[in-house]
Amino acid sequence: MARAVRKTTRGRAAPKLTKIGRGELLTLIDFVRYAVSRFVEAKLAFAHGTTDPVAEAVFLVCEALHLHPDQFEIFGHARVTAAEGKTLLDLIHKRVTTRKPAAYLVNKIYMRGLPFYVDERVIVPRSFIGELLDSHFGGDGEAGSLIDDPTAVERVLDLCTGSGCLAILTAYHFPNAMVDAVDISKGALEVAARNVGEHRLDERITLHRGDLFAPLGANKYDLIITNPPYVDAEGMAALPPECRAEPKLAFDGGADGLDVVRRILRDAPDHLTPDGGLLCEIGRGRELVDEAFPELPLLWLDTEDSEGEVFWIAAADLG
Repeated sequence: MARAVRKTTRGRAAPKLTKIGRGELLTLIDFVRYAVSRFVEAKLAFAHGTTDPVAEAVFLVCEALHLHPDQFEIFGHARVTAAEGKTLLDLIHKRVTTRKPAAYLVNKIYMRGLPFYVDERVIVPRSFIGELLDSHFGGDGEAGSLIDDPTAVERVLDLCTGSGCLAILTAYHFPNAMVDAVDISKGALEVAARNVGEHRLDERITLHRGDLFAPLGANKYDLIITNPPYVDAEGMAALPPECRAEPKLAFDGGADGLDVVRRILRDAPDHLTPDGGLLCEIGRGRELVDEAFPELPLLWLDTEDSEGEVFWIAAADLG
């Protein structure tokens, strides 16, 4: 699920972009600078894989030219062709006028350096769980590791899988694990199936359509991960246009944002092995979660860009 972003003014007329003369923009850097200026001018929101206008502009320019964003520094001063320039300007114009997330415009997002297909059937993935898998589930006696031996993990469940990106990252991280991934949306599972196939993980990841644990029977898991809907009613009313382009189902967590989280915490004990645990992303709702579940010894985890937005709880502490 997405992190909340600042509300923007609704009902504003779409800005018109100035016509660019021949030879005014020549290099990749020229187009990035132009895009940044237009994005700032239009007061776009950034919460979909990039967090600022510069990163967003680099992402769009590189994807349009079939370059990985990491290659921008190598080609930044390279000139683009007239046809490429038109493509870039069209993308910049669409980003400003439609307010759709950049990932939808190029059908691509990167997580932990890996590419994933996305479209309007799924929320644009931007979870912190991928980073936490690397930082807190490494094993080998590492300080702070929550699972001693990643190779010993045999079954993992990804609830509210969306595009399947977390299920795929989990499969890579736990090489011996079979992964079940669940979503209630038929469209989301179609996108997830495409990503699972493109990463050649069909034999290890099984997709299930249903409401949380409902399609899983009595299956038990060594690890459950989930990035469920957790935006409260006030946050839903304040979503910027970029987020309104995404499926509402992936955001709406009910009046206080905890409707789905409550159900997950209630039913997770029935689906965890004795030594297993639950990793759940909740955005900026830590205070509400702590108030709602004071009896649970939740361990709040930090990442490079977040503080206390994901919690871990061992199966033994769930009861």
